[in-house]
Amino acid sequence: MNLHGSGDWSRWKWDETLFAGAAEHYDRGRLPNAPGLTEALQRALGLDGCRGRLLDVGCGPGTVTLPLSDLFQEVIGLDADADMIRQARRLAAERGVGNARWVHDRAEHLPAGLGMFQVVTFAASFHWTDRPRVAAIVRDMLDPDGVIVHVDNRHQDSLTPDDKLPAPPVARIDELRRKYLGEDRRAGQGIRNSSPGDEAAIFRAAGFVGPEVVVVPDGRTIIRSTDDLVAETFSVSATAPHLFGERLSEFETDLRRVLAQASPDGRFSIRLPDNELKIWRPSGDLPASLRQTPECTYPTHASASRP
Repeated sequence: MNLHGSGDWSRWKWDETLFAGAAEHYDRGRLPNAPGLTEALQRALGLDGCRGRLLDVGCGPGTVTLPLSDLFQEVIGLDADADMIRQARRLAAERGVGNARWVHDRAEHLPAGLGMFQVVTFAASFHWTDRPRVAAIVRDMLDPDGVIVHVDNRHQDSLTPDDKLPAPPVARIDELRRKYLGEDRRAGQGIRNSSPGDEAAIFRAAGFVGPEVVVVPDGRTIIRSTDDLVAETFSVSATAPHLFGERLSEFETDLRRVLAQASPDGRFSIRLPDNELKIWRPSGDLPASLRQTPECTYPTHASASRP
């Protein structure tokens, strides 16, 4: 197979197979956001649930869209993966969310006739886009008092172990990935071994000021099963099911063997880090009192476990 790109994010090109096969694993596999995230956003922006519209760009199966739906008159989730949109519709129906609309399209194709929004969110999605183009487009889609909110999901690199049970064997899983797919990290039909880290410069160049940072404490210890970790592995672009082709079952068998060696009873323990909401306002709209980019912290919630 000819893979495009040199491994550097700046030379990588998006294609529709990026998350092919991952959607059915995403809701179970991805780690939860802090339980106070919705309340924190409501307080930070003064949302009342009676007005305004939310656009969640790169919504996946509605991971952020659905919990925030009560804060807006209408929420729209947009994703480039058709299966993610199908899963989002299914989950919205299961959870009784009636004010959500789902759009299968790329962020680069906005505004796509979707109208104006009070809030536009990016959660683990902005780095996959043509960031300068998307930031500029979205700026013109904001209401006069509208904002962009980047939901900073640090779960993939800021987890801390809990001594009660074994931690997920991340290094062993990555070793298995390399055995099947090679040293480079696959992303769709290309390779991508790095991600951009200059988000603030991109938003400022597009005419935003900030960010105002709202810390949403977590710190819960959750219990993950073998099936959870298999789902998590298949929810990630670098190990999306399509990459394994006819060897998918073989890879899953080996993955389960690695997990069984790490925890014979099939349970793993993880302590979750905090979330951050980074709020960006179009320049000229930021109140003078907020120009020092304050950081707020909301109360922590009680510990909980996820089976």
